[in-house]
Amino acid sequence: MNSDFHRIKRLPPYVFEEVNRMKAAARAAGEDIIDLGMGNPDSPTPQHIVDKLVETVQDGRTHRYSTSRGIPGLRRANAAYYKRRFDVDIDPDTETIATLGSKEGLANLAMAITTPGDVILSPNPSYPIHPYGFIIAGAVVRHFEVGPHIDFFEALERGMRHCFPTPVCLILNFPSNPTAMTVDLEFYRKVVDYAKKHNMYILSDLAYAEIYFGDEKPPSILQVEGAKDIAVEFTSLSKTYSMPGWRMGFATGNKELIGALTRIKSYLDYGAFTPIQVAATAALNGPQDCVQEARDLYRARRDVMIDGLAAAGWEIPLPDATMFAWAPIPEPFTALGSLEFSKLLLQEAQVAVAPGLGFGEHGDKFVRIAMVENEQRIRQAIRNIKKFLSESDKHLTAYHAKNSGK
Repeated sequence: MNSDFHRIKRLPPYVFEEVNRMKAAARAAGEDIIDLGMGNPDSPTPQHIVDKLVETVQDGRTHRYSTSRGIPGLRRANAAYYKRRFDVDIDPDTETIATLGSKEGLANLAMAITTPGDVILSPNPSYPIHPYGFIIAGAVVRHFEVGPHIDFFEALERGMRHCFPTPVCLILNFPSNPTAMTVDLEFYRKVVDYAKKHNMYILSDLAYAEIYFGDEKPPSILQVEGAKDIAVEFTSLSKTYSMPGWRMGFATGNKELIGALTRIKSYLDYGAFTPIQVAATAALNGPQDCVQEARDLYRARRDVMIDGLAAAGWEIPLPDATMFAWAPIPEPFTALGSLEFSKLLLQEAQVAVAPGLGFGEHGDKFVRIAMVENEQRIRQAIRNIKKFLSESDKHLTAYHAKNSGK
């Protein structure tokens, strides 16, 4: 039987899987692996949110099918969040929809609006669902490089040049996963003008809106006048409220795009379990001190990690937001590339990181380090890495000897 499926053929091997297999094998052998690879929050969900889930699940009426677009109270809560946080008015009936995490929302919107052969502009490096949600839907993705010391609009213009047919959509993600880059409201004004000039929609991933460390709060693209003419924004409760396993997010903005997503989701799912939606409503409407506590936790871990690795000989830019550091591969390991360096670091230092190649070809000189272990474990990782770096000649000699016959 032919198993050469078209959409599967368009997906390259999952770069992270090789590191994940090594990590699992090392743990099975009894090694203590410090996992700074996956962006999986380690803090428990705040108790008042859990309590609301438990309370609601006791009511058997909530065990029935829910609604794929989100219960009305949840959509109203998200509209209230946008008003409170960004001073943006959102119609809860037509301009926002609950999603099973921002990842599902983006992928299903891609399926809803993409005609095979459509061209999409996607930053590179980028969170994998950004380009691959559209690739699965049959689009052609044209990448443009983003990162430190790269002019975004120059890179975007290079991506647009000679692009035929004209791109139908531009993907944004700030604060960025994996680069941790941030932008201001003036940036969004310029990008909205650019997209309107070229008749493109904008899909903006704002999953890290509340994980920031400076005085300037990350803005929403919907704060720009006229942005709702062309833009949809994806947000998530995963990092803000330490709710990654709950799979709760939102798409908010342009009515036509929200309508398209609503329609396709009505065929695909019945929405999240109702008690989860009720608890998510309690998260958005309830006390917000837990959000500040999460922000303070990641800031403290960031400072320990960046300062400690600098003392160990690995200089990494200080991230202004997200739970990640985008770390240039240290000398003299740069020639290995991010995948081989990540494997070597795991093998010799028992520290797992995410190879930058997994986020696109322009990420191959970097690794992403997640702040998902407590400070004690981060300090242990720093000690392991310091020893690893001090013995770089030994590790490289052994690596090249092992791989010389390949």
